[in-house]
Amino acid sequence: MNRELKLAIEQVGREKGIATEVLFEALESALLSASRRTMGIGDNTRLTLNRETGAIRVFAEKRVVEKVTDPKLEMSLDEARRLRPDAQLEDVVEIDLEMKELGRIAAQTAKQVILQRVREAERQGIFSEYKDREGTLVRALVHRIEKRTVILDMGRTEAVLPEREQIPGERYMAGDRVRAYIMEVRNTPKGPQVVLSRAHPGFLIRLFETEIPEIAEGIVQVRGAAREPGERAKLAVASTKRDIDPIGACVGLRGTRIQVIVKELRGEKIDIIEWSDDSATLVARALSPAKVSSVTISGEGEERSAQVVVPDSQLSLAIGKKGQNARLAAKLTGLRVDVKSESELAEERRRHEEELTQGLAAFAEIGEIGSELTPRLVERGLYSPARVRAAGIERLREALGDEAGRAEAVREAAEAWLNAQAAEAELAGTGEAPAGEAVPAEPGPAEGADR
Repeated sequence: MNRELKLAIEQVGREKGIATEVLFEALESALLSASRRTMGIGDNTRLTLNRETGAIRVFAEKRVVEKVTDPKLEMSLDEARRLRPDAQLEDVVEIDLEMKELGRIAAQTAKQVILQRVREAERQGIFSEYKDREGTLVRALVHRIEKRTVILDMGRTEAVLPEREQIPGERYMAGDRVRAYIMEVRNTPKGPQVVLSRAHPGFLIRLFETEIPEIAEGIVQVRGAAREPGERAKLAVASTKRDIDPIGACVGLRGTRIQVIVKELRGEKIDIIEWSDDSATLVARALSPAKVSSVTISGEGEERSAQVVVPDSQLSLAIGKKGQNARLAAKLTGLRVDVKSESELAEERRRHEEELTQGLAAFAEIGEIGSELTPRLVERGLYSPARVRAAGIERLREALGDEAGRAEAVREAAEAWLNAQAAEAELAGTGEAPAGEAVPAEPGPAEGADR
């Protein structure tokens, strides 16, 4: 019987993917619960099951006291010393209890405990297995479809492919075999839930690792990826060997390698660029296929941005349809990308110079500013009365430094000058804005170019 019990536990362990020791512990817990019903023992007991012989032993821990009030939890000093001669008051002594035959109700209790423990162990095993596989590719069978959410059979468990993680335009049928990316594994009250994705940039990276031997071997490295699923993607690669062209390795002879990936992604266009540690070079390459005239990087940390200038003929290509190309470049590089044409930049510079000239002339007329404070204001970008008024008192104090006490007077003087100019224009009937009043809008990024 003991040998048969051991074989049965080993077989269940293999079928459910559960360690044999976990099943033995579950059986011990179940037998202890059943024994408490049959033997009327308390919570101070434990049960052991010999892994080789199958022998069951039940032990109870009792505290040694002078006067026994609860025989289940306490024992006298004389009784304790018969079991352990060196026992003292307040010691805890463990005694061996006789195991009684389990009744029908107790056996049913044991069965329920075992089933519950096995289910918990199976769920935990599945969760641990797939948690370790997060970020990898899997093949799964479409089981059913519920309101555009695809339920897939992965063997030991089911996985979900939410609508937002599908490639737009894809259709699935029961029985289809699908490759997907394990995006997340959640431990829910109903058991582990595996969330798959075909829209995640990681899916694109894993496909390249699978299809391109040089990437699988580490000769070519994928340094970044950005996607708009079903439409366009950008991938940055680098080679660890000088004689290996990373882009050529990914494309393959006559595009044979990349065509396999494009087919898997339902025709998604893929731009492959060579990675560069220089941010400006990387941004210029990321805006491919557009030709870039210059890239200026500014800011620090999360506020870093790239000012990109392109020839007039390349502006629409650099920005892309609905800002798509600039948007993907921003995602790939992690920078805010602002794309301008050469003529737009020249016009901005012209307006800036005009405003600066008019602003300096206006400062010369305002006694509270004059030549003394003008350099400080210009240095902080406050080079016109309108900019001084719009800056706010705190920024103005910061710009004036040790003359911060004059900030209020400077702001009031700038506002008075602007009001006077506006009144003159109104009297003249021209309706034109006074010199130095127009403040051009701050240059914004190309549509959708935020990272």
